[in-house]
Amino acid sequence: MLQKKVVIKNESGLHARPASLLVREATKYKSEIFILKEGNEYNCKSIMNVMSMVAKKGQELTLKVEGSDEKEALEGLYNLLENLEDE
Repeated sequence: MLQKKVVIKNESGLHARPASLLVREATKYKSEIFILKEGNEYNCKSIMNVMSMVAKKGQELTLKVEGSDEKEALEGLYNLLENLEDE
């Protein structure tokens, strides 16, 4: 299992468009992928889970990845979250 902290930089947080990008990226991997926020765990492969997280700009989240491709998954998701931009 791998974990890595990331801070939301996107002005709008993880609203609908970035949340769908996150879910799309997460479903590329076989690993189980979760975000930890304020003691709660959210499944990154579920749009409803990600949207219910209500992650806002400046919040620190922890990516938690476990599985056969965990290293690639962690890198891909971390890079996505680091580079999200508002449209």
